[in-house]
Amino acid sequence: MGSVNSRGHRTKIQVVMMGLDSAGKTTLLYRLKGYQLVKTVPTIGFNVEPLEALGCTPLTLWDIGGQAPLRASWKDYLEGIDILVYVLDSTDEARLPEAMDELLKILNNPNVADVPFLVLANKQDAPNALPLLEIKNQLGLERFQDHCWELLACSALTGEGLPEALQSLRSLQKIHNHSCLHVRAHRAGRAKNFDQARAAYLRPYEPKGPANP
Repeated sequence: MGSVNSRGHRTKIQVVMMGLDSAGKTTLLYRLKGYQLVKTVPTIGFNVEPLEALGCTPLTLWDIGGQAPLRASWKDYLEGIDILVYVLDSTDEARLPEAMDELLKILNNPNVADVPFLVLANKQDAPNALPLLEIKNQLGLERFQDHCWELLACSALTGEGLPEALQSLRSLQKIHNHSCLHVRAHRAGRAKNFDQARAAYLRPYEPKGPANP
């Protein structure tokens, strides 16, 4: 997946976003692109979008469908990736064990042996959302000492945590390019407005909306 120039430098960073169905991956994808909320349908296959940043290697974001019949094909998207983003539904405690099982399957794939990953606990705007610390404890993320990882709370609906998600992708990119240092989990939602944060990272462009909303 990754693109390398003649000097061995990455020309594009490949970011694959996975998670169970209804976790909010597609909405997050287009919110990170800068679009307002768009109507989405369950992803069959994948969506892919570029994300360019000033002074940084461009990212290519892949949103992979999360319905149970599609998960057998997840392994086909893991070769050559630079960062894994795993999206959780913070309001669905009953499916956390299932989500953890699927994450373990991904991390056991040899193609992601040294790939850093970001876990996004989505839908934190909901009154019944689990606190980030409880999600962290239930997932047992501390066991993954051989990976660089970060856990962030976010809401694709309100934009909470999206500035931190962008910052985390850049940090994990640098870590992956240099040395693997553990990134501590922290509570999101403390940074400035998402649109302001995004403007500081991304080049101006004219949003055209997703091709297949």
